[in-house]
Amino acid sequence: MSDMGATGFDGKEFVRTLSGSPGVYRMFDAQGELLYVGKAGNLKKRVGSYFLKPRLEPRIMSMISQIARMETTLTRTEGEALLLEAQLIKSLKPHYNILLRDDKSYPYIYLSQGEAFPRMAFHRGAKSGKGMYFGPFPSAWAVRESLNHMQKLFRVRQCEDSYFRNRSRPCLQYQIGRCSAPCVGLVGRDEYQDSVRHAAMFLDGKSDAVIGELVDSMEAASRALEFEKAAKRRDQVATLKRLLAKNYVQGASADLDAIGCRIEGGIACVSVLYFRNGVSLGSRDFFPKLPHAAEVVDVLTSFIAQYYLDKPVPRELLVEQALPDAGLLAQAFTAQVGHEIDIKHNVRAERARFLELAGKNAEAALVARLASNETQRERFESLRDLLGLDETPQRLECFDISHTMGEATVASCVVYGPDGPIKTQYRRYNIAGIEPGDDYAAMRQALERRFRRAEPEPSATSAALDGEEDKNPATANLPDILLIDGGKGQVQQALDALTALAITDVLIVGVAKGAERRAGHETLILGASGKNLWPGPDSPALHLIQSVRDEAHRFAITGHRKRRQKARDTSRLEDIAGIGAKRRAALLKHFGGLAGVIAAGVEEIARVKGMSRELAEKIYALFHG
Repeated sequence: MSDMGATGFDGKEFVRTLSGSPGVYRMFDAQGELLYVGKAGNLKKRVGSYFLKPRLEPRIMSMISQIARMETTLTRTEGEALLLEAQLIKSLKPHYNILLRDDKSYPYIYLSQGEAFPRMAFHRGAKSGKGMYFGPFPSAWAVRESLNHMQKLFRVRQCEDSYFRNRSRPCLQYQIGRCSAPCVGLVGRDEYQDSVRHAAMFLDGKSDAVIGELVDSMEAASRALEFEKAAKRRDQVATLKRLLAKNYVQGASADLDAIGCRIEGGIACVSVLYFRNGVSLGSRDFFPKLPHAAEVVDVLTSFIAQYYLDKPVPRELLVEQALPDAGLLAQAFTAQVGHEIDIKHNVRAERARFLELAGKNAEAALVARLASNETQRERFESLRDLLGLDETPQRLECFDISHTMGEATVASCVVYGPDGPIKTQYRRYNIAGIEPGDDYAAMRQALERRFRRAEPEPSATSAALDGEEDKNPATANLPDILLIDGGKGQVQQALDALTALAITDVLIVGVAKGAERRAGHETLILGASGKNLWPGPDSPALHLIQSVRDEAHRFAITGHRKRRQKARDTSRLEDIAGIGAKRRAALLKHFGGLAGVIAAGVEEIARVKGMSRELAEKIYALFHG
């Protein structure tokens, strides 16, 4: 490739100025916008790979062509470079990086300090108050559930200071055993401070130490003949053990997070399951900004680096695939938090189940995201802009053909609107009377049957819901855009079919696979003009077209398989009037199969129970003319 891009930046000359030290590099365009942030164990070698290799991916070449200047920052180790890269990506939001878009602050449990009777409370936002913060928790529900446990176990107050200072008698929380009423002096300062300390230890994951101290206190009270205090400690220990037994998750005795990731339709979802001190705290889903061609390992690496940059890191991180930078991440986090961090992918037993569950959560959240009205509307608007339409299309139809070497050919028609698929209007067409394997003729026949007549929209029927072919004529509700899975030949068949029916208000778009037949590289062929468009893998419009096409393909294959199986389950014998399932079974059993029936004469067939000579002659004629 050329030494200099369109901006005049000389990449090769810049590489000559670099050292082999670890560090971070940043790419800027002519307007000063940050394009990309990357880390390297060897800056000279890594940056040189952009400018010295003869061939690069189109996305990388596009990025390099925009570079007007580059900056680097040296670090002591590659691990430091990894964390600095994550900090810069999170704060500067470069266009070509995977970016964790987490605009919601996480909830914490706040424990005040410097007071005779500290309080516990739900907290979200800046940590400006003097005190301890426990978390982050994956959801507000997890915080409130933990606070509920604190009330039951340690009876630490959770009321506001203004409420606390103005009490003259105990509140309802004291009456139901959830507060020790320090507001009116029903608990001493030392005893209350012990309860606060135990609550903090419990939230820090030191439940065994808490139980040990409570047991020692119970035994000391018993020896001192303070039986009421001993009974109180006994009940506290029992409640704590019941709580741990109820919420304990087998296999999650250590603090760990299980992280699953799925990518589809240009959207990535990362789902995290949280376990602390053997207790499940629930899960949370994230949807990072995704550049083209990002793989699951890229998303996981970027997510972990950015997400745990300013949060407590559990001792174990479970991921579904081996990450190239797992060792660097673990080393950097270990130095950051002061205890050993393991990033594991090859796990068994319960940990493997946690990972499987995280993956299922990510898959479910991604499906919901793709089906959301907001996402669909954005894609429809992108399609309008791509095709240069005056208005956003309201109805898309897509046709596809499925068969096995010409057998049991089925055409499908699926319908999409801005709110997603309209499954009650899906149709299948069993294709007949054409040369087996002739996809052009099959497409022409399906289109003619769909658009042959214009009558009011039929009501949704159970048959339509089940995907059976609609027996009603084609509807008057014409699509704004007709998608055809195929190239110029299939598009021409659609043009001919609609022209013959005098339908001119439908834009026909062919969806042809690219030269490499890779998703994201499709060519769109626009109707009569024959104009070609290449939206590119990052186009929301193409993501919409891909999802509609894939649904048409699925619907066609399902119908084809049903039709093929039905044909194979039905013998040619049943085409004869008077031959039903019982007589067919009797014939096949008598002659040992269809081949025996074909080889038999009229007299032999007539001797089978239930057969007349007339039926025997019809059967013989069926196979011998």
